[in-house]
Amino acid sequence: MYVLDSSAFIHDFHTTEQTATVPLVREELEGETVYRYDAMEGAGMHVHIPNDDTIETVRRAARESGDLEVLSETDVRLIAAGFELDGRLVTDDYAMQNVAEKMNVDVEVIARDGIDEQRHWLFQCQGCGREFDERKDRCPICGSELARKNPS
Repeated sequence: MYVLDSSAFIHDFHTTEQTATVPLVREELEGETVYRYDAMEGAGMHVHIPNDDTIETVRRAARESGDLEVLSETDVRLIAAGFELDGRLVTDDYAMQNVAEKMNVDVEVIARDGIDEQRHWLFQCQGCGREFDERKDRCPICGSELARKNPS
């Protein structure tokens, strides 16, 4: 089963396999992409609502990887749906790919290249330059804001 992100509707993704998505995806769409969503729903696409425990598991995985700050609620719910349905997540979003890989959810990309490796982001203080493994509101040393930093 393919679990479709909004990019699947934007890029007119086609498959003969079963499809699913979450209700929040429709809210992200506009114009003819809404019609694609409606047509696929009318043709039998499953609209899945993941359970709260799975959503929290996704948030925990995203927090550990450093991707939580850039994921929308829709993104979190799509990853949860992919996990619950044992589906293949169809998305071009790199942060979603990273968390999905962490949760052993297969991913298929559409318009971009997929990720090459899973990343665990670091956070660097914009004032003193110290690095932290976990996201904090402010640097505990100097109080400046932290920015997400590529670990490579």
